[in-house]
Amino acid sequence: MMIPQTPAQIPTVRRKIILFRVILSAGIFFFFARQVYLITTDTTTTTTSTDTWQPELDDHLVQSYATVFQNLISDHFLTPNSKTLIIGIQILEFTAAMQHSNVTNSISTKKNVWLPYQNNSFDVEFSSHTGLDCSPLPAEFASELSRTLNPEGYLIIHTESKDLYSLNSLLDLFNSFKLIRSRDITVDHWSVPAIREIVLQKQNGIFRRRRRLPGTCSVPAYKKKLIRNSEPLIPEEPLKPWISFKRNIKYLPSMADISFKTGYVYIDVGSRNYGSSIGSWFKKRYPKQDKPFDVFASEVDKRFHQEYKSKKKVTLLPYAAWVRNESLFFEINRMPNKNNENERGRGMGRVQSAHTSTSYMKDMNKIQGFDFADWVKRSFGERDFVVVKMDVDGIEFDLIAKMVESGAICLVDEMFLECHYNRKDRCCDGEKGLKYQNGYGECLELYRSLRELGVLVHQWW
Repeated sequence: MMIPQTPAQIPTVRRKIILFRVILSAGIFFFFARQVYLITTDTTTTTTSTDTWQPELDDHLVQSYATVFQNLISDHFLTPNSKTLIIGIQILEFTAAMQHSNVTNSISTKKNVWLPYQNNSFDVEFSSHTGLDCSPLPAEFASELSRTLNPEGYLIIHTESKDLYSLNSLLDLFNSFKLIRSRDITVDHWSVPAIREIVLQKQNGIFRRRRRLPGTCSVPAYKKKLIRNSEPLIPEEPLKPWISFKRNIKYLPSMADISFKTGYVYIDVGSRNYGSSIGSWFKKRYPKQDKPFDVFASEVDKRFHQEYKSKKKVTLLPYAAWVRNESLFFEINRMPNKNNENERGRGMGRVQSAHTSTSYMKDMNKIQGFDFADWVKRSFGERDFVVVKMDVDGIEFDLIAKMVESGAICLVDEMFLECHYNRKDRCCDGEKGLKYQNGYGECLELYRSLRELGVLVHQWW
């Protein structure tokens, strides 16, 4: 049983409660006061130390770049009075190196896309190997360098890229500049790799533009060299080319740096299902140099369309690649047979123009074709890196001819082409199949003509 408190005991209990609350409140106040004191002390210390602390410079790196800048002064690309912009990670060392070279009006920045400066702000711009080389958007950065540089001003670029393919891709970013000099130099420091130094001068208007006649492509020496260094074409019809062929491919990105391209595109013409070549080959084996490729799949067969809906990084073109925009008929292949020469044969089928397909209508499906060459020209440019794989069951001769005629073929950097021809192997009854209009000789000539146009084309099976 609870014993009730007497009137004399009640004040004592209240005093204890009040005393407990006072002690608790004082403890809480002391705790928060201490935290405020510590925070205030830390902030003040950090701020004070920031004002007085001086970063330690890498004197060796400063001296190395001072030598680079002094050489530029000796060659009359830089003067002590030049208003200069320097781009790169080591901004403190660059600034100190400029001071050692008696260039007093310079600014250093790590920004390598958008530059917070007005038009025509600088006489000289210097991009180290951590500038343009490391830019996530080289085309936009090149435009910013051009915008902020005075007319007749000099742009000096240090790049790790050495091959002529990447050099020409870099120059394509600066079409209002004139190439003054390109040479290999050594920056005497362990952190700086072998460097190519490029000196450009800004011109008024467009200076660098490719010119070509209809049906021809500009094929500079560096492209010819790449093609010569690729795997040779197979001169005689192989019996089983798929066994060893794909192991011998010399891909373009394995021979050259593609970093200075503005976009990266893979077009699979006649893609079939996703695993046929996009998933099994391009995604896994093609050397993309960590570039974000936009993938397009051109496939007219509706059986494969549903699969592509779940592939968010693949754009499906649900039409047949053709030489113009028109309705087509998807022809069911026929193979000659002793008993019935019109007997239905196996195969993917071929497309025919609706204007010419008048026979065997019951064996054809009507589909929509699109002008593939025109789409390529409207969608991509010379600065893009475009890879095409083409497997269109016999109409490749028509498509390639239209691409050559329109100039679209000149936009293709690398092509994997399956050329369909009547093979030497025989059918089970001993009769030679005549499914296509061309033999291996015509296919070999098609490959050779594309390489002469400057397209690195590979035989594909």
